[in-house]
Amino acid sequence: MPNQRDIVLVPIPFTDLTSNRRRPVVVVSNNEYNRRGDDIVVVAMTSNLKRADYSFTITSTDLALGSLKRPSRIRVDKIYTLAQSIVVKRFGQLGEDAFNKIRQMLTTLVGDDRDHTTRP
Repeated sequence: MPNQRDIVLVPIPFTDLTSNRRRPVVVVSNNEYNRRGDDIVVVAMTSNLKRADYSFTITSTDLALGSLKRPSRIRVDKIYTLAQSIVVKRFGQLGEDAFNKIRQMLTTLVGDDRDHTTRP
Protein backbone atom coordinates (compact mmCIF):
# COMPACT_ATOMS: atom_id res chain seq x y z
CA MET A 1 0.00 0.00 0.00
CA PRO A 2 1.43 3.39 -0.95
CA ASN A 3 1.74 5.96 1.82
CA GLN A 4 1.18 9.71 1.75
CA ARG A 5 4.29 11.51 0.35
CA ASP A 6 5.47 8.39 -1.54
CA ILE A 7 6.74 8.89 -5.06
CA VAL A 8 5.53 5.99 -7.17
CA LEU A 9 5.60 4.96 -10.82
CA VAL A 10 2.28 4.37 -12.56
CA PRO A 11 1.41 3.61 -16.19
CA ILE A 12 -0.26 6.59 -17.83
CA PRO A 13 -2.00 5.91 -21.17
CA PHE A 14 -1.35 8.05 -24.23
CA THR A 15 -4.39 10.02 -25.37
CA ASP A 16 -5.05 7.58 -28.23
CA LEU A 17 -4.95 4.69 -25.69
CA THR A 18 -2.64 2.63 -27.92
CA SER A 19 0.07 2.35 -25.26
CA ASN A 20 1.23 3.85 -21.99
CA ARG A 21 4.31 5.25 -20.35
CA ARG A 22 5.42 4.93 -16.74
CA ARG A 23 5.28 8.29 -14.99
CA PRO A 24 6.11 9.37 -11.43
CA VAL A 25 3.41 10.78 -9.16
CA VAL A 26 3.28 11.89 -5.52
CA VAL A 27 0.67 10.30 -3.24
CA VAL A 28 -1.30 13.09 -1.51
CA SER A 29 -4.16 11.09 0.00
CA ASN A 30 -3.71 10.32 3.69
CA ASN A 31 -2.76 6.87 4.93
CA GLU A 32 -6.22 6.18 6.41
CA TYR A 33 -7.81 6.78 3.00
CA ASN A 34 -5.16 4.60 1.34
CA ARG A 35 -5.72 1.76 3.84
CA ARG A 36 -9.52 1.78 3.63
CA GLY A 37 -9.92 1.79 -0.13
CA ASP A 38 -8.51 0.58 -3.40
CA ASP A 39 -7.57 4.04 -4.70
CA ILE A 40 -4.96 6.71 -4.04
CA VAL A 41 -5.06 10.42 -4.87
CA VAL A 42 -1.89 11.72 -6.51
CA VAL A 43 -0.37 14.79 -8.14
CA ALA A 44 1.82 14.62 -11.22
CA MET A 45 5.57 15.00 -11.50
CA THR A 46 7.46 15.91 -14.66
CA SER A 47 11.06 16.34 -15.76
CA ASN A 48 9.91 19.32 -17.84
CA LEU A 49 11.19 22.21 -15.72
CA LYS A 50 9.22 24.87 -17.60
CA ARG A 51 7.45 27.10 -15.09
CA ALA A 52 3.72 26.48 -14.75
CA ASP A 53 1.09 27.77 -12.35
CA TYR A 54 0.66 25.62 -9.26
CA SER A 55 4.00 23.85 -9.69
CA PHE A 56 7.45 23.89 -8.14
CA THR A 57 10.83 22.25 -8.69
CA ILE A 58 12.28 19.55 -6.46
CA THR A 59 15.65 17.79 -6.35
CA SER A 60 16.93 14.79 -4.42
CA THR A 61 17.57 17.08 -1.44
CA ASP A 62 13.78 17.49 -1.11
CA LEU A 63 13.30 13.76 -0.55
CA ALA A 64 13.15 11.98 2.81
CA LEU A 65 13.92 8.66 1.05
CA GLY A 66 15.33 7.79 -2.36
CA SER A 67 16.78 10.01 -5.06
CA LEU A 68 15.84 11.60 -8.36
CA LYS A 69 17.85 11.16 -11.57
CA ARG A 70 17.23 14.82 -12.40
CA PRO A 71 15.37 17.83 -11.00
CA SER A 72 11.61 17.56 -11.48
CA ARG A 73 8.53 19.74 -11.16
CA ILE A 74 5.55 18.79 -9.06
CA ARG A 75 2.32 19.80 -10.81
CA VAL A 76 -0.23 20.37 -8.05
CA ASP A 77 -2.88 21.24 -10.65
CA LYS A 78 -2.65 17.73 -12.16
CA ILE A 79 -4.62 15.67 -9.64
CA TYR A 80 -5.63 12.05 -10.29
CA THR A 81 -7.43 9.27 -8.45
CA LEU A 82 -5.81 5.96 -9.37
CA ALA A 83 -6.23 2.32 -8.41
CA GLN A 84 -3.48 1.27 -6.01
CA SER A 85 -3.14 -1.92 -8.06
CA ILE A 86 -1.54 -0.04 -10.98
CA VAL A 87 1.42 1.20 -8.92
CA VAL A 88 4.52 -0.33 -10.51
CA LYS A 89 6.98 0.59 -7.77
CA ARG A 90 7.83 3.09 -5.06
CA PHE A 91 11.13 4.87 -5.57
CA GLY A 92 11.15 7.65 -3.03
CA GLN A 93 9.35 9.72 -0.46
CA LEU A 94 8.95 13.47 -0.44
CA GLY A 95 10.24 15.34 2.60
CA GLU A 96 7.87 17.22 4.91
CA ASP A 97 8.82 20.71 3.67
CA ALA A 98 8.13 19.89 0.02
CA PHE A 99 4.91 18.09 0.95
CA ASN A 100 3.75 21.11 2.95
CA LYS A 101 4.29 23.18 -0.20
CA ILE A 102 1.90 20.82 -2.04
CA ARG A 103 -0.66 21.30 0.75
CA GLN A 104 -0.35 25.10 0.54
CA MET A 105 -0.69 25.11 -3.24
CA LEU A 106 -3.71 22.78 -3.12
CA THR A 107 -5.37 25.12 -0.63
CA THR A 108 -4.73 28.05 -2.96
CA LEU A 109 -5.89 26.09 -6.00
CA VAL A 110 -9.26 25.14 -4.50
CA GLY A 111 -9.70 28.32 -2.44
CA ASP A 112 -12.33 30.95 -2.95
CA ASP A 113 -11.51 33.27 -5.88
CA ARG A 114 -12.58 36.22 -3.76
CA ASP A 115 -9.70 35.43 -1.37
CA HIS A 116 -6.99 35.35 -4.04
CA THR A 117 -6.31 38.12 -6.52
CA THR A 118 -3.10 36.59 -7.89
CA ARG A 119 -1.83 33.11 -8.59
CA PRO A 120 1.18 31.66 -6.74
